[in-house]
Amino acid sequence: MTQTRNRNQTLRICFIGMMAAIIFVLYYFRIPFMGTSLHLTNSLCVLAGLLFGPAAGFMAAGIGSFLFDIVSGYGIESLITFVSKGAIGLIAGFIGYSAAHRDSISSKNHFTIVLASVSGAFAYVLLYMLKTFVMGLTVRGLTMDATIASMLSKLPGSVINAIFASIIAPVFFNAIRPALRHIGIWEHF
Repeated sequence: MTQTRNRNQTLRICFIGMMAAIIFVLYYFRIPFMGTSLHLTNSLCVLAGLLFGPAAGFMAAGIGSFLFDIVSGYGIESLITFVSKGAIGLIAGFIGYSAAHRDSISSKNHFTIVLASVSGAFAYVLLYMLKTFVMGLTVRGLTMDATIASMLSKLPGSVINAIFASIIAPVFFNAIRPALRHIGIWEHF
């Protein structure tokens, strides 16, 4: 029993580290789209929550994003990113993890997975707008009008990425889940 539990813990830690590394690397790949850029990082943050659950999803999404911010020179904002990107995995995992781990994915379970993806992705939009608001007024010393203008300029790109993540994460999940089941790893999460 202890050996099985230790193996499960080791697998979870390995998969969290692997997902964090993938999230980190995917920050470097962006697709120009309608004046903004699409990226797969939010999709993978959602996927981490669906695959590993809320706590592990939070850690994978938060660590990968935190490390990217540190390497990219964002300094103190990396802590905010850790929490806000981690929240994607936390929320998606909280809503969708139990539905994702049922033996069969029925249409009801699939709806829950899509709901989890949308909730996690759009929670990040709200947190990013809150960060932009607080940073604009406090750190950057902008006026209220300038802060709102800054928020409005960032909102379309954030919403487009949330929609993209809401579509891509369930597709990735439905592609990865059978493979993990086939090789016998799925049951260890």
